Amino acid sequence: MCFSATASFAASGVLATIGIATLRHVREPRALLFASVPLLFALHQFSEGLVWLALHGELGKVALDHAVLLFTVYALGILPVLMPAAVALMEPPGWRRTAIVGLTITGALVCLWDIAGLVLFPTQAFIEQHSIAYLNAMTSNMMVSVFYILATCGALLLSSHRVVRTYGVVNVIGLTIVHLVKGYAFASVWCFYAAILSVMHYWQFDRRKIDIRTPNGVSVADQPFLLIWLRRARSRTTSHA
Repeated sequence: MCFSATASFAASGVLATIGIATLRHVREPRALLFASVPLLFALHQFSEGLVWLALHGELGKVALDHAVLLFTVYALGILPVLMPAAVALMEPPGWRRTAIVGLTITGALVCLWDIAGLVLFPTQAFIEQHSIAYLNAMTSNMMVSVFYILATCGALLLSSHRVVRTYGVVNVIGLTIVHLVKGYAFASVWCFYAAILSVMHYWQFDRRKIDIRTPNGVSVADQPFLLIWLRRARSRTTSHA
């Protein structure tokens, strides 16, 4: 197995573990989508691991086409609507939520455009300077990219939650660096960077920094509504010890 595929699968495993641990700390349904980001990125990195294997000849052409489609559907179609929607769900009423909802609609339009492009035109995936470049005649569009960035990063920067804004700032910094250094493989490199950054979600929820009712406050230590059985199993293990 090639080193890059191994790295993608390893990142997927780490992110999946962190993603499940993050979900254990979710106390309100409206924060569930944002808390799911690490786990979703884990699946995304797994799909790129398959792309690496296929490009190195360890999987067939059909497997390559399916793996490329899985990766690009999430990176280009789902992410620009998922991120602003997750932020909008946690936002209290006010002008910020109105603006973020507007960005969610923008992301939905980008999603429709990119999905159409992925269906109507073939997507080429090839290795360039130790990274994977994805090219599609319809999605590789500068204007669409501008709206994509506006939807994904703009919503984070507009959030009332300080920790979410911090996540947005770090993402913008990484996005800028990736564009300048590895613009030819932007989708692959930035998504990997954003995936690694999503470990911040665990810290935010573990420290109860995401409080829907009081942004920038600390949520009360209520019983989480999700994956309660994991917490109970842990408690039983501790008591037996």
